Amino acid sequence: MVSGKIVSENTWLGSNRRLAKSIGRPVRNFLGIEASSGILLVIAALVALIWANSPWSGSYNDLWNTEIRVSLGDSISLDHHGHPITLGQFVNDVLMVLFFFVVGLEIKREMVTGHLKKIRDALLPLIAAIGGMVVPAVIFFAFNSSGEASDGWGIPMATDIAFAIGVVSLLGPRVPSVMKVFLLTLAIVDDIGGILVIAFFYTDDLASDWLYVSALTVLGVIVLKKLNVRYTPIYIALGILLWYSLFQSGVHATIAGVIMGLLTPATALISDKNTVSAAVEPAMQAQTDFSSLRKATFHLNASVPTTERFENLLHPLTGFIIIPIFALANAGVEISSDSLSDAVSSSVTRGVVIGLVVGKIVGVSLFTFIAIRLRVAKLPNDSNFRHVLGISAISGIGFTVSMFMTALAYDNAILQDESKVGILLASIFAAIIGLFLLRSVKVVEQEASFLEENKEVAQFN
Repeated sequence: MVSGKIVSENTWLGSNRRLAKSIGRPVRNFLGIEASSGILLVIAALVALIWANSPWSGSYNDLWNTEIRVSLGDSISLDHHGHPITLGQFVNDVLMVLFFFVVGLEIKREMVTGHLKKIRDALLPLIAAIGGMVVPAVIFFAFNSSGEASDGWGIPMATDIAFAIGVVSLLGPRVPSVMKVFLLTLAIVDDIGGILVIAFFYTDDLASDWLYVSALTVLGVIVLKKLNVRYTPIYIALGILLWYSLFQSGVHATIAGVIMGLLTPATALISDKNTVSAAVEPAMQAQTDFSSLRKATFHLNASVPTTERFENLLHPLTGFIIIPIFALANAGVEISSDSLSDAVSSSVTRGVVIGLVVGKIVGVSLFTFIAIRLRVAKLPNDSNFRHVLGISAISGIGFTVSMFMTALAYDNAILQDESKVGILLASIFAAIIGLFLLRSVKVVEQEASFLEENKEVAQFN
């Protein structure tokens, strides 16, 4: 028995082979931990920091500045304004599309079957997320109201879903499940806000011809959906075309991932009530008829929504490979006494740190308080306002998306480094403050419960 699951002795992981026992099963168990993707993200960021500040720092910069030349014939090439893209740009512009595709899938699922389906259920985290975006942006702009530095106002708006959920999961049952849902919904709305900022504010000069191609591609996807076409390779081809056309248009190409995620069907081809008759009965005949088994397998697959199937397929890829690679490529900031002193005195660093740490706490908790006082929404059951304070602090972990926005907002390497230092510091502070606040809630509740029990015992005696 491993992690509550039976491992067949016929499989490699279930065998007594040395590699299976010493590496295979421990790795499998680690990947099954809810916080594992967040842990890998932290490890990758630490490796990047150590590497960038080691005697081999030159190799770090050389690696991510390596030019990549990809072309298909003479007319189609993967370049940025006529220049070959670097390995770092490939990570940010190509690999991260899959991450944003998964984000789009999550948003679509929540809108159709999840916590964003009913506006009343989503209202409180929606209002909280607005506060968590507006207040940090205003704080940053107060420190950087002019010049190139002001372009980074969108950086402290973001919340890193994987990192934030990973930190909260460290507390286990101390945090009520309803507050984990609150954080997830808040982070998803934050992502929607961040996506809109990227689409409308962090774009280059637009090429209208390629925008027309993008629009026609999206229209084609919508038409195929209306015709109930579920042939995945067609959508993959259209998704690649949409990505390339947006990449050439000047709109950041990762928006293609979000669009395709939002257009992915969130309903099953076969309804649940028909699944048993369509799948189980043929399966009963499978011992003598392999075609019945294939038919049963088809119907079972068709009963799972497309969004869910893609999420199950891509979550491990994005969480355990792409996001750590992104952190490795973007978190390598050279830190010395001089650079740290410059960063601390930098208005960009101060704007990012105060925006993410103070701005998120003030924005999320204040807007939540106002919504409750005005009776627009109410706190979920089994939660209190101390939970909101802890969650608001955790939402200040903006690591992945904030790093991503930094690369879009600034071409100046100095401003990029100052922003990255701020993001790293803010993520650490936000995690520590959030964990402290959420742990203190449990202590308070335990003490209250203990006093109540003693009171009842005294009355009984």
